[in-house]
Amino acid sequence: MIRNRILAVSISLVLVAGLFVGCGSNENNSANNNKATTEVSDKEAKYEDGIYFAQDENFAEESGWKSVVTIEVKDGKIVSADWNGAHKNGGADKKTQSKNGTYGMKEYGKAQAEWHEQAEKAEAYLIEKQDPTAIKYSNDEGNTDAIAGVSIHVSDFFKLAEKALANGVVEKGAYKDGTYHAEQADFAEESGWKETVDITVINGNIVSANWNGIHKDGGDDKKTQSISGAYGMVAYGNAQAEWHEQAVKAEAFLLENQEPTAINYSDDEGHTDAISGVSVHVNSFFQLAEEALAGAK
Repeated sequence: MIRNRILAVSISLVLVAGLFVGCGSNENNSANNNKATTEVSDKEAKYEDGIYFAQDENFAEESGWKSVVTIEVKDGKIVSADWNGAHKNGGADKKTQSKNGTYGMKEYGKAQAEWHEQAEKAEAYLIEKQDPTAIKYSNDEGNTDAIAGVSIHVSDFFKLAEKALANGVVEKGAYKDGTYHAEQADFAEESGWKETVDITVINGNIVSANWNGIHKDGGDDKKTQSISGAYGMVAYGNAQAEWHEQAVKAEAFLLENQEPTAINYSDDEGHTDAISGVSVHVNSFFQLAEEALAGAK
């Protein structure tokens, strides 16, 4: 009898001990699981939420285009990426031109798909990988075999995406995306020129501004004549630089400051000391830019 009671007590103690061990094990497992979940969440939340933006510093000499990248991050993840382009002459952005057939990469370049279709696949790859450095290039030109159906070089997209993410979150620009145009009401009586301005806005930022002119007698525009030497501001006017070279510097000032009223004039004729190497009067450019952007507010 006594022996049976001792046996029963022993069994009870073993069961109780096992229960405590089991509880401890469950608590440890739960703690480990929570720790693992936290580590995964921290790993997944790689970026700060917000909008990221970057663009090429210069327009390509041959094509006139520069790439522009906008990225959106939510809950630490890249949820959208927009690879686009702006032309030095202003006008519609690259994706718009590709979609409406103006860019014509299939028609003129015999490509397997239009530019915007290939750009969208590159964007999808970045969203999938969550890392712009995860791409491998097949040559020095920046092509890749990693994305099916993409034959264009993609290095500028991924490098700009990397730059945008490194720059940190930015506020969206002050303007509505789109293209904007303004021109003087009349041709100048003395010169016969009428000045024009074309502006492209992406992610609220002025990414391209083209200051140009058309003549009452037709023919090439002002920039074309300046580049060819026909306008001859250096040869005939003893200027420090040709008109198109000075115009480009005025355009760059607007792109940097993002506000056409940010310029200070040194006289009533519209000259300025704010832009190095520019001796032409620039008030017509900035006034036309302000007029064009009135529709972008």
